[in-house]
Amino acid sequence: MNIEEVKVDSVIQLNASGKIDALSSTEFQNAILKGFQKSNEVILNMKEVNYISSAGLRGLIIGQKTAASKKGHFTIINVTDPVKDILRVTGLDKTLVIK
Repeated sequence: MNIEEVKVDSVIQLNASGKIDALSSTEFQNAILKGFQKSNEVILNMKEVNYISSAGLRGLIIGQKTAASKKGHFTIINVTDPVKDILRVTGLDKTLVIK
């Protein structure tokens, strides 16, 4: 997994690529939390992510909870079909903001 941070005005966009699994989930989660240290609005671009494990899903949940606690926004964009399927099966597609 690789994650690139881009700041546009007051918004942090994280561009993730590769597989988000048990080996990379801590780095993934930390990138999301660091984004929220810099801004109340974080956008996660998952255009190049084709797999996310339950450990990676935890990072998404933590991102959503962090946004709520800061009265901010956590938006996930460009979700690939394999990841959409995982989010749908787990019910997270109803909890997370996905565009």
